[in-house]
Amino acid sequence: MKLYPKKFRQTKFPTETRWQRFGTYLHYLWGDHAYLRLGFTNAHWIDDKMLRTNQPWPFQLAQWKNKGIKTVINLRGGFGSFYYLEKYACEKLGLKLENFGLTSRSLPTRGEIFAAKALFDRIEYPALLHCKSGADRAGMMSVLYAHLHLGQPIEQARQQLSFKYLHMKSGLTGVLDYLFEVYLRDIEPRGISFLDWVDSPEYDPVRIKADFKASWWGTMMTEKLLRRE
Repeated sequence: MKLYPKKFRQTKFPTETRWQRFGTYLHYLWGDHAYLRLGFTNAHWIDDKMLRTNQPWPFQLAQWKNKGIKTVINLRGGFGSFYYLEKYACEKLGLKLENFGLTSRSLPTRGEIFAAKALFDRIEYPALLHCKSGADRAGMMSVLYAHLHLGQPIEQARQQLSFKYLHMKSGLTGVLDYLFEVYLRDIEPRGISFLDWVDSPEYDPVRIKADFKASWWGTMMTEKLLRRE
């Protein structure tokens, strides 16, 4: 599983005292653009066991726990003020925190896809998965959940990557969609399951990414305007 981008690997953001938490909250508020998520969660239930959202505030985690959530899956990695606040909140609330780092500009490796399947098989439900915006990495993980755990065909499961969830297919994040386009176009017609393809030497996420071409305007949206993580 990929590490969090190097530019965010700064210092530990402590949460032991109220004053320390105050400082961490300030960094989270501005450094992580958390003010944009005070009243917007981008929350959608995939089924009655799995919820996808953007990065939750600690008070939102408490609200989700009150609605039955038992496990939180963090797709952003273990760095930054957001992580230390989330870790503190989960420990305080008695929620199980699972860290499963993904990126939105690269494709999951064979090991990451099988690790995701194993994660879905062992965690306690209901669960919540999130990235920063709830659009791209959450979308990829939601496709994997819908296909590997719920048994939805890829054609149906890949709808978890759509503008409904604020996912941008036209930018560099569209490489996530392209993975499933390649499977449906080149692999499924040969009668090969998605998981069998991933488990074969034919699955080459680096090559697939190299073949993907994003539009200039979509790239401008995701990289310059929205600045997607």
